[in-house]
Amino acid sequence: MSSGALQNGATQIVVRKLSKVYPNGLRALDNVNVTIKKGEFVAIIGSSGAGKSTFIRSINRLVQPTSGTITINGKNATSGGNLRYLRRDVAMIFQQFNLVKRLSVLRNVLMGRLGYKGGLEQIYPIFNSKDIDLALASLQRLGIAEKAYIRADQLSGGQQQRVAIARALTQEPSIMLADEPVASLDPETSIVVLDILKRINREDGITTIVNLHQLDLAKEYADRVLGFKGGKLVFEGAPEDVTREVYERVYR
Repeated sequence: MSSGALQNGATQIVVRKLSKVYPNGLRALDNVNVTIKKGEFVAIIGSSGAGKSTFIRSINRLVQPTSGTITINGKNATSGGNLRYLRRDVAMIFQQFNLVKRLSVLRNVLMGRLGYKGGLEQIYPIFNSKDIDLALASLQRLGIAEKAYIRADQLSGGQQQRVAIARALTQEPSIMLADEPVASLDPETSIVVLDILKRINREDGITTIVNLHQLDLAKEYADRVLGFKGGKLVFEGAPEDVTREVYERVYR
């Protein structure tokens, strides 16, 4: 799934006629079509239940779409046996951090290398010096290298989210997904976390797709905004195009 040959601005993700219907009949996604370019920072807005999380989780198949296709780096990401490579190339940051609290910070960050392990090493991973150096460099970049050897549950919420970002960065992905990454954080810490994501996006050219409840943050950080309502993509445009009329269309 590598996109090493892609230059920023080239088409990286193509979503066509994507739908997800759950067994209870809920249509979480309804015929969504969108194209995302390499290096973009895309914010997804919408009310709870609008389809934001279902959409973002469909990209790495944490949710299996009912119909439609997602093509990433020219390859079909909605079917086939390339799931391990897909999830290695598409990192995920969660609202609740998804850390193993009893493990050290460094060990949590090293979990980002599991996609590069095979066989028993995925169950009983052995991390080499390159893996460790990469993980420590990620922690250094996130400003928490001094926390490497303490347990993850000794950190604040903002620090835990930095560890989660460091873990994602250690995957060496070409795409980074963040599902409500600041919903559990206070406003000041939210700004710090989004500043970090934006810096990584700019410095590394990693395509970044973030679900956000806060419209002001979406307008401040995104290159492009996608608005979902009732499983449908009802807005797509630049942050400056998010007018009062767009707000009404997405949230009312």
